[in-house]
Amino acid sequence: MPSDSPNTKGQPGSAAAALFGCCPRCNERTLFEGPVKFAPRCTECQLEFSNFNVGDGPAGFLTLIIGALITGLAIWLEVSVTPPFWVHVTLWVPLTAAAVVLGLRMAKAALLQAEYHQRAGEAQNPSESEDA
Repeated sequence: MPSDSPNTKGQPGSAAAALFGCCPRCNERTLFEGPVKFAPRCTECQLEFSNFNVGDGPAGFLTLIIGALITGLAIWLEVSVTPPFWVHVTLWVPLTAAAVVLGLRMAKAALLQAEYHQRAGEAQNPSESEDA
Protein backbone atom coordinates (compact mmCIF):
# COMPACT_ATOMS: atom_id res chain seq x y z
CA MET A 1 0.00 0.00 0.00
CA PRO A 2 1.48 3.38 -0.92
CA SER A 3 1.80 5.88 1.86
CA ASP A 4 2.83 9.54 2.11
CA SER A 5 5.20 8.89 4.98
CA PRO A 6 7.94 6.29 4.79
CA ASN A 7 7.65 5.49 8.52
CA THR A 8 4.35 3.72 9.19
CA LYS A 9 5.51 1.76 12.24
CA GLY A 10 3.12 2.09 15.16
CA GLN A 11 0.26 3.44 13.04
CA PRO A 12 -3.10 1.66 13.22
CA GLY A 13 -4.07 -0.86 10.57
CA SER A 14 -6.95 -0.26 8.19
CA ALA A 15 -9.57 -1.87 10.44
CA ALA A 16 -8.48 0.07 13.54
CA ALA A 17 -8.24 3.31 11.58
CA ALA A 18 -11.75 2.79 10.20
CA LEU A 19 -13.13 1.91 13.63
CA PHE A 20 -11.70 5.01 15.28
CA GLY A 21 -12.19 7.40 12.33
CA CYS A 22 -8.53 8.15 11.72
CA CYS A 23 -7.41 10.55 9.01
CA PRO A 24 -5.75 8.55 6.21
CA ARG A 25 -2.84 11.02 6.00
CA CYS A 26 -1.90 11.73 9.64
CA ASN A 27 -3.86 9.00 11.50
CA GLU A 28 -5.42 11.46 13.96
CA ARG A 29 -9.01 10.77 15.02
CA THR A 30 -10.45 13.65 13.01
CA LEU A 31 -12.39 11.93 10.22
CA PHE A 32 -15.89 12.33 11.66
CA GLU A 33 -17.78 15.42 12.78
CA GLY A 34 -20.80 13.42 13.99
CA PRO A 35 -21.73 9.75 14.36
CA VAL A 36 -21.52 9.12 10.58
CA LYS A 37 -20.89 12.58 9.09
CA PHE A 38 -17.43 13.35 7.75
CA ALA A 39 -15.70 16.46 8.98
CA PRO A 40 -14.98 18.97 6.20
CA ARG A 41 -11.20 18.59 6.72
CA CYS A 42 -8.66 17.15 9.13
CA THR A 43 -7.89 19.63 11.91
CA GLU A 44 -4.30 18.36 12.12
CA CYS A 45 -3.03 18.01 8.53
CA GLN A 46 -5.81 19.97 6.71
CA LEU A 47 -6.64 17.09 4.31
CA GLU A 48 -9.95 17.96 2.60
CA PHE A 49 -12.35 15.05 3.16
CA SER A 50 -14.91 16.62 0.83
CA ASN A 51 -12.66 15.71 -2.13
CA PHE A 52 -13.46 12.02 -1.61
CA ASN A 53 -16.61 10.45 -3.03
CA VAL A 54 -17.73 7.67 -0.73
CA GLY A 55 -21.37 7.94 -1.84
CA ASP A 56 -24.29 5.84 -0.62
CA GLY A 57 -22.81 2.44 -1.44
CA PRO A 58 -22.04 1.54 2.18
CA ALA A 59 -25.57 2.44 3.32
CA GLY A 60 -27.33 0.18 0.83
CA PHE A 61 -24.93 -2.67 1.33
CA LEU A 62 -25.12 -2.49 5.13
CA THR A 63 -28.91 -2.25 5.10
CA LEU A 64 -29.11 -5.58 3.30
CA ILE A 65 -26.54 -7.33 5.47
CA ILE A 66 -27.72 -6.03 8.84
CA GLY A 67 -31.38 -6.49 7.90
CA ALA A 68 -30.78 -10.13 6.95
CA LEU A 69 -28.82 -10.82 10.16
CA ILE A 70 -31.33 -9.16 12.48
CA THR A 71 -34.28 -10.80 10.73
CA GLY A 72 -32.65 -14.22 10.96
CA LEU A 73 -31.86 -13.77 14.64
CA ALA A 74 -35.38 -12.49 15.40
CA ILE A 75 -36.95 -15.48 13.62
CA TRP A 76 -34.62 -17.87 15.45
CA LEU A 77 -35.55 -16.31 18.82
CA GLU A 78 -39.27 -16.41 18.02
CA VAL A 79 -39.19 -20.06 16.95
CA SER A 80 -36.98 -21.30 19.77
CA VAL A 81 -38.27 -19.31 22.77
CA THR A 82 -41.48 -17.51 21.64
CA PRO A 83 -40.95 -14.40 23.79
CA PRO A 84 -43.56 -11.64 24.11
CA PHE A 85 -43.56 -8.89 21.47
CA TRP A 86 -42.02 -6.31 23.82
CA VAL A 87 -38.87 -8.46 24.09
CA HIS A 88 -38.41 -8.27 20.33
CA VAL A 89 -38.88 -4.50 20.31
CA THR A 90 -36.58 -3.98 23.30
CA LEU A 91 -33.89 -6.23 21.84
CA TRP A 92 -33.88 -5.68 18.09
CA VAL A 93 -34.56 -1.94 17.71
CA PRO A 94 -31.49 -0.74 19.68
CA LEU A 95 -29.33 -3.56 18.31
CA THR A 96 -30.27 -2.65 14.74
CA ALA A 97 -29.65 1.07 15.30
CA ALA A 98 -26.24 0.43 16.90
CA ALA A 99 -25.22 -2.02 14.17
CA VAL A 100 -26.19 0.41 11.41
CA VAL A 101 -24.37 3.40 12.94
CA LEU A 102 -21.22 1.45 13.79
CA GLY A 103 -21.22 -0.42 10.49
CA LEU A 104 -21.83 2.70 8.41
CA ARG A 105 -19.11 4.57 10.26
CA MET A 106 -16.59 1.80 9.66
CA ALA A 107 -17.58 1.25 6.02
CA LYS A 108 -17.43 4.94 5.11
CA ALA A 109 -14.07 5.36 6.83
CA ALA A 110 -12.66 2.25 5.16
CA LEU A 111 -13.79 3.42 1.70
CA LEU A 112 -12.35 6.90 2.22
CA GLN A 113 -9.04 5.40 3.34
CA ALA A 114 -8.99 3.07 0.34
CA GLU A 115 -9.61 6.01 -2.00
CA TYR A 116 -6.81 7.98 -0.35
CA HIS A 117 -4.26 5.15 -0.40
CA GLN A 118 -5.09 4.16 -3.99
CA ARG A 119 -5.06 7.84 -5.02
CA ALA A 120 -8.49 7.32 -6.55
CA GLY A 121 -10.31 10.21 -8.13
CA GLU A 122 -13.48 10.70 -10.07
CA ALA A 123 -13.20 10.24 -13.81
CA GLN A 124 -13.82 13.37 -15.80
CA ASN A 125 -15.23 13.68 -19.23
CA PRO A 126 -12.72 15.66 -21.36
CA SER A 127 -15.49 17.92 -22.66
CA GLU A 128 -16.55 18.77 -19.09
CA SER A 129 -13.01 19.72 -18.05
CA GLU A 130 -12.73 22.13 -21.01
CA ASP A 131 -15.87 23.98 -19.87
CA ALA A 132 -14.58 24.48 -16.34
